[in-house]
Amino acid sequence: MEIKEEKINSFTVVSVKGKLDASNSARLEEKLLSILDKNEENILINLKELDYISSSGLRVLLFTAKKIKELKGKFLLCELAPHIKEIFEIAGFTAIFTIYASKEEALEVK
Repeated sequence: MEIKEEKINSFTVVSVKGKLDASNSARLEEKLLSILDKNEENILINLKELDYISSSGLRVLLFTAKKIKELKGKFLLCELAPHIKEIFEIAGFTAIFTIYASKEEALEVK
């Protein structure tokens, strides 16, 4: 799994590439917590290049979303591939997360 981070406007954009599973979900969790430790409370997760997500990966996203909600920040997801979006739908996570079709659309959120 590759993780890239960039700052765009008021958001820290985190792009995840490859497989997000039990063997590496802790790395993503550490990255997201380090962003929160820098008082960044608006995070956009770009899953355009995510090939696979396990329940461990979903847990990290849910945990981070709860933390950001406490901080009154925004936690958005964008560019989910159809098979990843289907996993979110089956898990009932499309009702929990705010998901955008494109990064540009998500970054327009105030």
